[in-house]
Amino acid sequence: MLDWTDRHFRFFARLISHHIWLYSEMVTTGALIHGDSARFLRFDPAEHPLALQLGGSDPAELACCARMGAEWGYDEINLNVGCPSDRVQNGRFGACLMAEPDLVAECVAAMKAAVSVPVSVKTRIGIDERDSYEQLADFVARIAAAGCDLLILHARKAWLQGLSPRENREVPPLRYDVAVRLGADFPGLPLVLNGGITTLSQARHWCERLHGVMIGREAYQNPWLLAAADSELFGDHHPVPSRHQVLEGYYPYVERCLSEGVPLNSISRHLLGLFNGCPGARRWRRYLSEQSHRHGAGVEVLRAAAVLVPVDVGQSALHESLS
Repeated sequence: MLDWTDRHFRFFARLISHHIWLYSEMVTTGALIHGDSARFLRFDPAEHPLALQLGGSDPAELACCARMGAEWGYDEINLNVGCPSDRVQNGRFGACLMAEPDLVAECVAAMKAAVSVPVSVKTRIGIDERDSYEQLADFVARIAAAGCDLLILHARKAWLQGLSPRENREVPPLRYDVAVRLGADFPGLPLVLNGGITTLSQARHWCERLHGVMIGREAYQNPWLLAAADSELFGDHHPVPSRHQVLEGYYPYVERCLSEGVPLNSISRHLLGLFNGCPGARRWRRYLSEQSHRHGAGVEVLRAAAVLVPVDVGQSALHESLS
């Protein structure tokens, strides 16, 4: 979710759901240690509970960055061992690290020693020809022994050569059976399922069998999917605001960011999917796309775009998200 789940999207998502855990985009250790760490680490307190996702392979650097995240107030530190992109491989982090279980275990142990908040690992079920269940179980056993508190399992293998990152999200078949078997074999390690989950009905199904689910691109592209999550998954039946009400709650945040010099299109790009499936959704997306990049564009652009969508679109997608 690099360049997607930044602080602007996370604040927006929190207005829709009070209880889901939010994860940052993957941040490399080099960017934090040698770059503008505040740019990557800052967040609004409303985003809690919030996890920082790190990319790296040097135990000392990961420990340093985990400490930074804990000091900034993140509730969890996550190590990404699942991203298969060439750029990530060239930096020796992401999914290629599944071939080095001892190194990943060393990284987890170093991070655990550096912070008191939970440390989690996000991984695949295998890479290339290294895709047997025995190899996966050995990998999980090593990181569990190193202190991993939570495993997030994308239930697909990754091909490090020959497939693009997008193809690696679609071509290798989903193997939920592997996740179920792993959960049974490691009952002391909470397991969160990732990959192919697009409805709350599916999420509820797997939450009854495993520790939880992670929904990435579907939640980004169709954020109103999250509107019924508090009720359906967390038992909190508070009144759910309409999409227009969520926007009204977002405007003060947008104005604050604009006053800090953030351009509107850096924020508005995360809102394009808000009205998916509603009358006027296309007009909403088109207006934002055409107007948000203009010099000096402000909240008035969002307000004008919202007028193009009937106020009475209701919350029909609450039911659609369960189907």
